[in-house]
Amino acid sequence: MRPLQPIECTHAGTLLRGLIAVPDGAGLFPAVLVMHSALGLRHMVGDTARKLADLGYLAVATDMYGADADFSDDQKAGAFFQMLGEQPQFLRDRCTAWFDHVAAMSQVDAGRMAAIGYCFGGKCVLELARSGRDVKAAVSYHGTLETHAPARPGEVRGMVAAWCGEADPYAPQAHIDQLRAEMQAAGTRYQITLLGGVEHGFTDPDAAALGRPGIVYDASAAKVSWAGTLALLQETIGQ
Repeated sequence: MRPLQPIECTHAGTLLRGLIAVPDGAGLFPAVLVMHSALGLRHMVGDTARKLADLGYLAVATDMYGADADFSDDQKAGAFFQMLGEQPQFLRDRCTAWFDHVAAMSQVDAGRMAAIGYCFGGKCVLELARSGRDVKAAVSYHGTLETHAPARPGEVRGMVAAWCGEADPYAPQAHIDQLRAEMQAAGTRYQITLLGGVEHGFTDPDAAALGRPGIVYDASAAKVSWAGTLALLQETIGQ
């Protein structure tokens, strides 16, 4: 199994400690930020980073909560999630801090960077795209879609892809319609895929363990969205 190493970034006086997986060979590598769900860095993103590195992408699983944050259970993680949700511009700035940090790495081709994210991480990648950073592809899986500051014309510089469950209570149809209208008004290249009958957390094989209604793994939706993501990464930042 490909090793993961720690990678540190600082934002607003908080030390953030993510995980990095580096491809074989010598850079410059295209890079992908992998942004975690509300459950924190412990969940899923390390395996995703490894998969991406196997395909030739330098992958960084970003820590959005802090190196000293205790997110060992859902309640503790939820406190950090709520705190960031109440400070939307601060959250956007934390996303851009990670992007800028990775873009400055000597191994990274800063002109070939993308971001993918799950749930809360899906919101993070959309906020990163809205920030005006040169994100060639921003991919949201069952992300929350609302924003405090919608994109203005010309601000989103790459392709936005949102994989949404039709039965996701955290991203209802009204929010999907708002995202579509926002992307159209901003003149953004975008793809919104509505997966029929699919609920929140559809990429997470452990979703049922949460015991919450509306959060259900869907193997087919997970496979289709991942295949679509790989095609988009190849098109936008691939070797």
